[in-house]
Amino acid sequence: MNDASESGDPSSHKNFIEVEVEKDFATKPELAGRHVVTRFPPEPNGYLHIGHAKSICLNFGLAKTYSGKCNLRFDDTNPTKENEEYVNSIKTDVQWLGFQWDELFYASDYFGRLYEWALQLIREGHAFVCDLNADQMRDYRGTLTEPGRNSPFRDRSVQENMDLFERMKNGEFVDGERTLRAKIDMGAANLNLRDPVLYRIMHAHHHRTGDAWCIYPMYDWAHGQSDSIEGVTHSICTLEFENHRPLYDWFCRTLRIYHPRQMEFARMNLSYTVMSKRKLLQLVNEKHVSGWDDPRMPTISGLRRRGYTPESLRLFCDKIGVARFSSTIDVIILESSIREHLNAIAPRFMAVLDPIKVVLTNYPTDQTEWMEAVNNPEDPNGGSRQIPFTRELYIERDDFMETPPSKFFRLKPSGEVRLRYGYIIRCDEVVKDSAGNIVQLNCTYDPSTKSGSPSAIERKVKGTIHWVSASQSSEVDVRLYDRLFISETPDEAPEGKSFLDNINPNSVRVVRARVELELAKQAAGARVQFERNGYFCADIKDSIPGVPIFNRIVTLKDTWAKIASKG
Repeated sequence: MNDASESGDPSSHKNFIEVEVEKDFATKPELAGRHVVTRFPPEPNGYLHIGHAKSICLNFGLAKTYSGKCNLRFDDTNPTKENEEYVNSIKTDVQWLGFQWDELFYASDYFGRLYEWALQLIREGHAFVCDLNADQMRDYRGTLTEPGRNSPFRDRSVQENMDLFERMKNGEFVDGERTLRAKIDMGAANLNLRDPVLYRIMHAHHHRTGDAWCIYPMYDWAHGQSDSIEGVTHSICTLEFENHRPLYDWFCRTLRIYHPRQMEFARMNLSYTVMSKRKLLQLVNEKHVSGWDDPRMPTISGLRRRGYTPESLRLFCDKIGVARFSSTIDVIILESSIREHLNAIAPRFMAVLDPIKVVLTNYPTDQTEWMEAVNNPEDPNGGSRQIPFTRELYIERDDFMETPPSKFFRLKPSGEVRLRYGYIIRCDEVVKDSAGNIVQLNCTYDPSTKSGSPSAIERKVKGTIHWVSASQSSEVDVRLYDRLFISETPDEAPEGKSFLDNINPNSVRVVRARVELELAKQAAGARVQFERNGYFCADIKDSIPGVPIFNRIVTLKDTWAKIASKG
């Protein structure tokens, strides 16, 4: 939802961040003559997910709305978890979503300047080298109801702190032996202000700076200063950083540097999904999925491979808007966004996912008729195609029932149904194998009922089903993807269980389908509608020319809502 009122206020269509940005530019002298500058600052320690798409759309969207600029900055301050694979994947995802950064930066670009600013804090008595280990520091920090205690090393002299910090930089100490901490207030109600760590010792190879550094800045220390260096006007963060804002402000004020404004919006939680990078990494490492780009993953690369379009993700972000408070978005909104876009652009084809043969016993053996089919009724320029109609066909197995309920309007013994774009047929005989399985339906067709003919208009039946020619169709593999988790809130596992216990055992099923010949010619990445079945995409990774593998993007309707209502 957008944070907008329904009054006559002309700003009512704007989200609350846009309202604040306009107010700042109207009232703050330091912004006079400037333009909006935002940034998207991911840490390259994993692949981006749908929640990042919201942040990307917001930051780049603000820059576009106000004719400003948006930079891409990698927060690469933790070398043990970051690498170039993640950097490259993030660049790809941002551009695929339809955005282009104005400038590309890395927090590691500023390691030298951050070090100099740390020396400034030490010289001015605002930072000290601390020998407490992590457990001791946690004990000294206190709790939400009890103030912390000063470190026994807090009153070291400036000279001693300068010496120790330089020796930390020069690699004289082992990992964890010392830290540099800001000297703020151990009694502060906000725990982030209780002498936070600025630098930790990490003898780790950095993907850009190599082994030049063995001390690395913490996020809170690098974030605000990086914004300041880049001239960011509005630093847009998710809500979990709201309590970090006083620290952001303290650093900028204490260093007496340009001071951007940090603003927070609610991060996105999505039903039937986990968004934690740690949990997504666990899914990958433990091989619950095939990789970061598994089509069941909520990563942008996974959604892209599944067949989602950048337009649909931008539409989704626009639909959910920018909120002040956290909430869980129903995944149905995401699924409806891709349906809405593909309904307008995707060509229609017929594909039979679970084939059963139909033989039209009164149709000429060697005859082929060509039926005209509309490619996309929503697209006036979509054109049409010719579909071969022959004596032997395939239909969906569940479009026939031997003993159907009263309101079953598909094919049944002695019953009639219309073949889409074709004729009305009647089932005369059910052929079974020795085990009692149905292997063939012998039917007759009514030659006066060809679709589009005057007599066909007069002859009515209640059911219409799709089909393909047996002799003039192709076999392809189709992956029927479903939601990865069966629980609406997979993170909320009962005691003794984990989110992994909520994995849907039927989240993917592979079938061998019979499809129109044109479908076998589709290039990797092509998105189509299988009539009556759903929207599908030729897999961009596993498809080869002439042999596509189709991923189900989404069903035509929300089948989960029906399951939930029955439950």
